[in-house]
Amino acid sequence: MEEAVCVRNLSITFQSASGPLTVLSEFDLSIKRNEFVSLIGPSGCGKTTVLRCVANLIKPSAGEVEVNGMPPQEAVKRRQIGYVFQSATLLEWRNVLKNVLLPLELAGVNRKTAMLRAQAMIERVGLSGFTKHYPRQLSGGMQQRVAIARAMVMEPDIILMDEPFAALDEMTRDDMNQWLTEVFLATESTVLFVTHNIREAIQLSDRVVVMAARPGRIIKDFRVDFPRPRTGELLFSPEFTKLRQDAEESLYSAAHAMRKVAP
Repeated sequence: MEEAVCVRNLSITFQSASGPLTVLSEFDLSIKRNEFVSLIGPSGCGKTTVLRCVANLIKPSAGEVEVNGMPPQEAVKRRQIGYVFQSATLLEWRNVLKNVLLPLELAGVNRKTAMLRAQAMIERVGLSGFTKHYPRQLSGGMQQRVAIARAMVMEPDIILMDEPFAALDEMTRDDMNQWLTEVFLATESTVLFVTHNIREAIQLSDRVVVMAARPGRIIKDFRVDFPRPRTGELLFSPEFTKLRQDAEESLYSAAHAMRKVAP
């Protein structure tokens, strides 16, 4: 299967007031087409930095990134990448329909075609009855659905999601995870998902990649072979619990080793 994202020997160093700060070091990651991969790790390990490199928002200090076999800037130019932030970042003065229309307008898509595509995407995320509502009139989960619809309306090959459900309560988050799985199964998108929630990562993903603390690097890559759709009963199964414990142990080991070598 052809790779959708390929990160090779990636290093990122920022200049800070106290000197150079290496966030990522010799980071390698390959993601196949139509694969859902989650990154987990302690705060500051570079998870979001990886997403930003793939989205061409940050330039590598060393190494390279390819998206569909091309540099990220070319993939962005061809509108092959969608980005969903932790906050919905909707325009408060535009209603649901107009928020979703925005990328199509910026791309110069014909008005009639744009309307049809936006309405179809809003229906896909289950908000057909809310097209005239403004962000302030929506719940947090509904706002994130609009943000995801806006990211997907250009039909990008790659969806980058940076903790999109972190601010939601547990029940709403579970509902959103179930909904996102349905959307993923109905499309041919590739998803790179950042989260601190191990259960969420396993529930959603084909692979869960564990990162060590700064400088960020991969310490474990778990394959999740549970069939989809993943029911609520699965979350309490011995197999799910074992995989969750293994991921937690990997995170604990990395944090413990970091404390040992810290000055």
